[in-house]
Amino acid sequence: MDALASSPLGWLCAGVSTLAGVIMLCTAQRSPQDKAKVLLWSLLSALLGLLCVAPLGAGGGLGAFVAVCLVCSVCLADRELLPVGDRAVFITGSDTGIGHALAKYLDSLGFVVFAGVLNKDGPGAEELRRTCSQRLCVLQLDITNATQVKEAYLKVSEKVQNAGLWGVVNNAGILGFPADGELLPMSIYRHCMEVNFFGAVEVSKTFLPLLRKSQGRLVNISSMAGGIPLPMYAAYGASKAALSMFSGVMRQELSKWGIKVAAIHPSGFRTGIQGTSEQWDKQEKELLENLPADTRQTYGEEYFLGLRKYLLDMPSHCAPDLSPVLDAVLHALLARRPQGLYTPGKGAYIPFCIFCYFPLWFYDFFISKMLSAGPVPRKLRTSRDEGRNL
Repeated sequence: MDALASSPLGWLCAGVSTLAGVIMLCTAQRSPQDKAKVLLWSLLSALLGLLCVAPLGAGGGLGAFVAVCLVCSVCLADRELLPVGDRAVFITGSDTGIGHALAKYLDSLGFVVFAGVLNKDGPGAEELRRTCSQRLCVLQLDITNATQVKEAYLKVSEKVQNAGLWGVVNNAGILGFPADGELLPMSIYRHCMEVNFFGAVEVSKTFLPLLRKSQGRLVNISSMAGGIPLPMYAAYGASKAALSMFSGVMRQELSKWGIKVAAIHPSGFRTGIQGTSEQWDKQEKELLENLPADTRQTYGEEYFLGLRKYLLDMPSHCAPDLSPVLDAVLHALLARRPQGLYTPGKGAYIPFCIFCYFPLWFYDFFISKMLSAGPVPRKLRTSRDEGRNL
């Protein structure tokens, strides 16, 4: 230990690391939590500078120290955000939920926000006009309507002109009716794909010329259900999985143009995506009308009542604070090296890791225990009751 402490190389590594950490700490515009992380990284790398010289020798110790410093530099640089300046961002689905909150949030930070809404005269659009700055522009946009997408593009390009558009956030989406994949009519599968996937692709392809001008960002709001299989979400999850794969391919292809692409996989947040009771009634009626008689008998009326209860209870299991999602989108828009995938929300990354790195039987067991017990089909209840009576 005395030799380690007296090593000029060890002290040099420690000194350089500490000095770099102090400079970053003083100059970086960070929150107190982020500054604490910078300080911790600096102290750890300084300690490593002393420790790695002893067992590895001067050359090996210096090499190990440089490698760790490079890793630390990458981790810390990811937190550095570009200035907002006069950057313009286009957001779809801004009537409610994440899109509505994001439009307000980015407007408050100084962005020029183009908020696409399904109903430009609806309460969500009116609230944006009333509460946001004069920079924000509300645009009528049904992303499944190619004409409206093109009209929105022309209006945005007229505003931004040669500066281009810095960001496109594909947020608009629908949940459909959460139910077993066997029960869902094909119309719900098609509607989910039409909005959640084809609509986002249409917007992305249309607005890419503006992103190319600015070498900007394409951000797609997918879902945890788009990265891992979850019961009751066959239609929704499949459409979001398609969007996630599209994001990954576009990330690779658009890098040559300097455009960065990110997918956001939020966990459960209270956004109102489950829709209204009127929409549930319509979808439930469609579901029941399209079921074969034997399938309807197998599941039973109580099962379908349980599905309605699942929808009613859904908001109580979702986080009301959308700030983790908003922060993830902001990082994707402004970080010098944004991540390709964000998983905002408590524990959102855990099921994803289990699905990727554990046997599938373990993942299925984990999901079955994590999700609350749902309704049981009549046929299975009858079989269990008969088994107990034997």
